[in-house]
Amino acid sequence: MSETALDAAFFVRWMTAVAAAVDREADHLTELDSAIGDADHGSNLKRGFTAVRTALEKEPPATPGAVLVTAGKTLVSTVGGASGPLFGTLLRRTGKTLGDAERVGLGELRDGLRAGVDAVGQLGSSAPGDKTMLDALDPAVTALADGFAAAAEAAGAGSRATVPLQARKGRASYLGERSIGHEDPGAASSALLFAALAEVAR
Repeated sequence: MSETALDAAFFVRWMTAVAAAVDREADHLTELDSAIGDADHGSNLKRGFTAVRTALEKEPPATPGAVLVTAGKTLVSTVGGASGPLFGTLLRRTGKTLGDAERVGLGELRDGLRAGVDAVGQLGSSAPGDKTMLDALDPAVTALADGFAAAAEAAGAGSRATVPLQARKGRASYLGERSIGHEDPGAASSALLFAALAEVAR
């Protein structure tokens, strides 16, 4: 894939693939969330990404940045709990960082996602190691330097690595040591984001 091959259509396909993955994995995400959260992560995200897919089909944005800003705004307005604002912030900040460019390269996407991940960390006052979505997002963005497949692999590994951690942020942190031994649902859904990106890039 050439360095400047990512246009708005690619980003619409990415968000559509995320919606399909969330739809497929919603029950699993809710199962993870029932162990250490409110048991609504899968259903919330499914509602949100279904709305994203509808919004993008109805009026496809003209630039990659606009696709992600639209997706982020839609998530914020349709998803309850923490996941709407957090995923919404990730996509909106990434989209705003990409600006009005009609096509973006892998390096620009990586820079955009880095800004998005930093914004998520600020919003949640969290860092990698706190057993949150950042444990999947942070290594994925770093690995994006080596391509989409590497990023997806790093996100999956980061999500699985949350199992032995004790949660220090979010709802799961109230459980203290009882949060140990469970995969973080936000990290698991973040891994789906990068798995879908790799799938669309293939």
